[in-house]
Amino acid sequence: MTSLSVETLAADAAEPITSAGNAQLGIAVLAGIAVIVLLITVFKLHAFLALTLGSLALGAFAGAPLDKVITSFTAGLGSTVAGVGVLIALGAILGKLLADSGGADQIVDTILAKASGRAMPWAMVLIASVIGLPLFFEVGIVLLIPVVLLVAKRGNYSLMRIGVPALAGLSVMHGLIPPHPGPLVAIDALGANLGVTLALGVVVAIPTVIIAGPLFSRYAARWVDIPAPDAMVPQRTSDDLKTRPSFVATVSTVLLPVVLMLGKALVDIVVDDPENTVQRVADVVGSPLIALLAAVLVGIFTLGRAAGFTKGRISSTVEKSLAPIAGVLMIVGAGGGFKQTLIDSGVGQMVLDISKDWSIPALLLAWLIAVAIRLATGSATVATISAAGLVAPLAADMSTTHAALLVLAIGAGSLFFSHVNDAGFWLVKEYFGMSVGQTLKTWSVMETIISVVGLGFVLLLSLVL
Repeated sequence: MTSLSVETLAADAAEPITSAGNAQLGIAVLAGIAVIVLLITVFKLHAFLALTLGSLALGAFAGAPLDKVITSFTAGLGSTVAGVGVLIALGAILGKLLADSGGADQIVDTILAKASGRAMPWAMVLIASVIGLPLFFEVGIVLLIPVVLLVAKRGNYSLMRIGVPALAGLSVMHGLIPPHPGPLVAIDALGANLGVTLALGVVVAIPTVIIAGPLFSRYAARWVDIPAPDAMVPQRTSDDLKTRPSFVATVSTVLLPVVLMLGKALVDIVVDDPENTVQRVADVVGSPLIALLAAVLVGIFTLGRAAGFTKGRISSTVEKSLAPIAGVLMIVGAGGGFKQTLIDSGVGQMVLDISKDWSIPALLLAWLIAVAIRLATGSATVATISAAGLVAPLAADMSTTHAALLVLAIGAGSLFFSHVNDAGFWLVKEYFGMSVGQTLKTWSVMETIISVVGLGFVLLLSLVL
C-alpha cells in the first residue's frame, strides 16, 4: 500500500532541494513546526492551511527555491491522498453503515446484556475496541457516549469507571491500529508492511488498553467522582428502526477487513514466494483497498439491508458518510506535503546524523518527536504525519518487523498528554460534564498512560523480534 517506497524516499533525500547545512536545516525545521503550532493554537487556523504555510516556511528558512518547495509539497500531498484517501473514505462508509443501521447499538446491547458488576469496565473496553476499528475517534465518542451515560446511570456506576475504558479502547484503536488515518499515513511514509503492522499493533494494543482502561479507571473514579449528566443523553439511532442487524453479522462485518489483512500477512510469512498462486491471491484479497471495499459491500447487505434500508436510503447513507471526511483528507494530504518537504530539504539525513551522534535508539527518537509535535499542536494526526516524515530515512535499513514497530512508536507518541489545544480534550470534557482540572486528571492522564505503556511494549517487542 506504499505510494512512496523507501527507495524513492532515499532517492529524494539524496538530492535535497537546498544545500543548507545541518544547523540551518535544524532551525528551518523548528521554524516550520513553530509556524504550524502558532497558526493552529494562537490564530485558530485550520490545520490544512497551517500545514501548507508551515511547509512554505520550512523551505524558505532552509534557503530552498520556492518553486521546488511547492513541487515537493504538492507531490507529497498528491501521493499521500492517493495512498490513503480511498481507504479513509471506505472506512467512513463502513462506520456510517454501522452507526445508522443500529449495528453499533446491537454490539453494545448484546455485550452489556452479558456483563454486570466488575465485568462492566471490561465490557466497555471491548465494545469501544470493536466499534473503534472502522470509526474515526470523534465518531466513536459520539456513538458511545450515550451508552456510557446510560450504563453509568442505570447501573449506578461511577462515570469514570465506565467512561475511561471506553475512551481508552477508542484512543488505542485511533493511534495504533490501521485503517485509521494516522497509522495508515505512517505506514505509507515509512514503507512498512501493513499486515505486520496491524498484527504487532494488536499485540501492543491489548495490554496497553487493559492498563489504561479498566485498571486505570479504578484510580480515575477515585480522583473524579461525578454523576452522569442527564442533559447529554441523546436518542440512539436504532430507537427509530423496526429491525437491526444481528450481533454475529455486525461483528463479522466489522472484523472482515482485519481478518483479510492479517491473513495476507500470515500467508506472506508462511509461503514467502511472490510467484506462488496462494500468495498472489492473498496479496490482492488482503490489500487494504480490497479488504475495506469487501467489508463495505458486505455491510450494505448485512447492515443496511438487515436494518430494512431501501436502495435509496443506503445510497444516502454512503453519500452522507463522505462529506465529514473532507477536512480529514485535506489535513492528511497537507501533512503528506509537509512530510515530503522535510524529506526533500535533506532533513532526513540530518536526523540520521543526529541519531548516530546522540546514540538515540530509532524507536525512542521517533516517539520523542511525535510527543513534541503532539504537545505543541494538539493533533495526533499532525504529530504522526510530521514525525513519520522526519524519521522516514531511519526505516530504510530496518527489517519488516522493526519498520512496523517504528510506525507503532510514532503512533504511541502521537497520543501523549492531550490537553487544551486538542479538540478531543474539549469533546470529552463537555460530554462528561467535567471541569478542565478533572479532564486533565482523567482523560489527559489516560492518554499519557497509553503513550508511555505503548512505547514500553514496542521496545520490548524490538528486543525479541
